[in-house]
Amino acid sequence: MRLSWTAFTELLRCTLLGHLRNRLALVLAVAFIPIWIAVARLCTSDQVVRIRLDAISAPLSAPASQVGQVASALGAVTMVAGFITFTETFQSRQMDRRLLLAGYPRLPMLLAKLAAVALTAALLAFYTTIVLWVSLPVRHTSPLALALAGAGLVYGGIGLLLGSLVRGELEGFFLIIMLSLVDTGLQNPVFNTLMDVAGVSALPLYGVNQLALSSTLTPQSAWSPGLLSLAWSAATGALALLVLHTHRPSRAPWSRRTRVQAG
Repeated sequence: MRLSWTAFTELLRCTLLGHLRNRLALVLAVAFIPIWIAVARLCTSDQVVRIRLDAISAPLSAPASQVGQVASALGAVTMVAGFITFTETFQSRQMDRRLLLAGYPRLPMLLAKLAAVALTAALLAFYTTIVLWVSLPVRHTSPLALALAGAGLVYGGIGLLLGSLVRGELEGFFLIIMLSLVDTGLQNPVFNTLMDVAGVSALPLYGVNQLALSSTLTPQSAWSPGLLSLAWSAATGALALLVLHTHRPSRAPWSRRTRVQAG
């Protein structure tokens, strides 16, 4: 039990320190989110759009600029959370293999990474909620923060999974960008007013998008759509756990190095 707790705390500390040392990730988190929201505010008209939200089972009329800012905030959080988690997971794979070979248990290691994803998502949600609160007349702050945290959890889990699977950083970055663009594009009511594209409700951001729009632009807020993001987060975390559990680090590189040094 003591070794498991030590492995968890040590891996969590190392993961968070890795995030702090990643200057690009810090720049993205601090600068990209407010810039992307500001771009949506400046480049979207104030024309009123009428959309239907399944979360409240009622139509909604709101300026396109306000709707676009909420959608852009979700997109920015997904990008940043996905990049941060993927980069750290991908770059720490060699160290993780060494720790496994040294006898560190697998489950606490992955739980530490999942805890780091949750902390990252919470900080991004807190920061983004403040930015939106300054830019918009937010009706309900707590549900909005939950929606943003859910978006960060979902794509943080996707970044964790991709960081454990792909062989190159470029592949992982491309997949995160494409997934985020497709997801946020179909969920953006400015472009998809009727929200009637087949399968849109099965996308990762469907629940958090419904929760974010209803909590920001309507007097009422439905909490239940946020549970969909928790389901997606649990699914990606379970898949990452399965990948790490089934991976057996090879001692071949060490044995080859020993033979070379002996020769």
